[in-house]
Amino acid sequence: MKIALLGYGRMGKEIEKIAISRGHEIVIRKEDNTQIDITKADIAIDFSIPSSAFENITNCFHNGVPVVSGTTGWLDQYEKAVAICEAKKGGFIYASNFSVGVNIFFELNRQLAKMMHKIDNYSIAMEEIHHTKKLDAPSGTAITLAESIISETDQKKWALDKSESETTIPIVAKRIPDVPGTHTVEYNSDVDAIEIKHTAHNRKGFALGAVVAAEWLLNKTGVFTMKDVLNIS
Repeated sequence: MKIALLGYGRMGKEIEKIAISRGHEIVIRKEDNTQIDITKADIAIDFSIPSSAFENITNCFHNGVPVVSGTTGWLDQYEKAVAICEAKKGGFIYASNFSVGVNIFFELNRQLAKMMHKIDNYSIAMEEIHHTKKLDAPSGTAITLAESIISETDQKKWALDKSESETTIPIVAKRIPDVPGTHTVEYNSDVDAIEIKHTAHNRKGFALGAVVAAEWLLNKTGVFTMKDVLNIS
């Protein structure tokens, strides 16, 4: 594949290494708001910044280039992007996290929430830790985890760094140098606690998942998720 990297920070560079090792070619490396000819690429992988993501993604749709996006912090425009994708018969995968392990963790989190919904006297809390250069908080991964819990329980919403009520999931977001990403979900009662945790050792898992998603998306039309890519039911 000929790949356009929309965003060429640490994740973009890691994706480049893995893509080349799998026999692909990087034809565009977009680091800023400079104009590019996206039609040179067979597919685009967007790990840019929140303020650029929507424009990057919809530019791909308008030019017939499928796009995989892992940029978080722009989801207030997600439905609009999906509508444009469908209107242009484009191909699109958005994921808050492309790591295979994290996507298994997502499903584990959903199943645990489903079981805990039937049990009283447990409070829910979450913590996420990332490197100090991460711009958004809480992380997109943490939001995905919280929204999955909400869909399976009586919880109504999440809140950053606070617990507003018994139906609010508090998410503590910490920023520590050189931490790729750690996410913890805890159910706590007077008698015990149940905790599930995912710890990323490096960015390779995220980058590999993004390239695998791009390989899967090529020549497809529609809006998909990592559940489709990994065949997680």
